[in-house]
Amino acid sequence: MNHTLKNKRALITGGSRGIGAAIVKRLASVGADIALTYTSSPNQANEVVQAAEALGVQALAIQTGHKSFY
Repeated sequence: MNHTLKNKRALITGGSRGIGAAIVKRLASVGADIALTYTSSPNQANEVVQAAEALGVQALAIQTGHKSFY
């Protein structure tokens, strides 16, 4: 595994599903620690965090906003 982003951190908005989750996993696979945001899918966010952590990085999910604000 090539850790080209070791000691780097990334913030991914909308990281619990779809393209955002894929970006989280890709960045984690090259060594970046991850913070991701989500609005309404905590279970999916936790699954993505666990997947990132399984790749040996630190990961955190942060709930942001409510759909009623949009």
